[in-house]
Amino acid sequence: MNLQGKTIVVTGTASGIGAEVARLARFQGARVIGVDRNPPSLTLDGFVQADLSSPAAIDAAVAQLPQRFDALCNIAGVPGTAPSDAVARVNYLGLRHLCTQVLDRLPTGSAIVNVASILGAEWPQRLTQHKALAATDSFEAGAQWLAQHPVAQERCYQYFKEALIVWTTVQSQAWFLQRGVRMNCVAPGPVFTPILGDFVAMLGEERVQQDAHRMARPAYADEVASVITWLCSDAARWVSGVNLPVDGGLASTYL
Repeated sequence: MNLQGKTIVVTGTASGIGAEVARLARFQGARVIGVDRNPPSLTLDGFVQADLSSPAAIDAAVAQLPQRFDALCNIAGVPGTAPSDAVARVNYLGLRHLCTQVLDRLPTGSAIVNVASILGAEWPQRLTQHKALAATDSFEAGAQWLAQHPVAQERCYQYFKEALIVWTTVQSQAWFLQRGVRMNCVAPGPVFTPILGDFVAMLGEERVQQDAHRMARPAYADEVASVITWLCSDAARWVSGVNLPVDGGLASTYL
């Protein structure tokens, strides 16, 4: 498996999983363009500094991206300790807007990989809500829907990861059939990244301790990155519309 000759746009390259995806993709032969609000700390083939919470800022960033590229990896995100509106705008509305704005630049055989979370696993409990939000056709329409259906701060991270999984699933087949663009989610469990402490604060010590015995350890960022780069490769050319857990078996312990 390699990415030789491909150009990949990766959001969230300043740290964590995004930085590891960029590093691994370049090692596998790809040209990597990073997008982040913070400057990168590793070698890239191009970089666009952008605030992904604003549709205007996203549009300005898109104007600086190549006219053609082979994959988009949406890894940038904020933790649930951020205000609910920021979580909605970055982790869902902005991500969705970026996908739609670059779709015409993705040729047949290209890929989109969205980073969800194991915390989005309860999406079936709110499927009707998530499908209604997915049906909104723009960033602004989505924001208006959310204003009418507010999300509690304590559940916002989980809620928008659920919403991302549902949107990816319901949108993926149309884009695959009409354009040959594959779109999938990766759902990590806990990962050793700079925001791991935010997740502990968000979930609380009791929940963290309940989960601790269910897994050997949190993942290393490169263990998640290798799955993301595989989904960008031609080896995954018939994989579309899936949510792939990368959690050391954590999800399996809830059956």
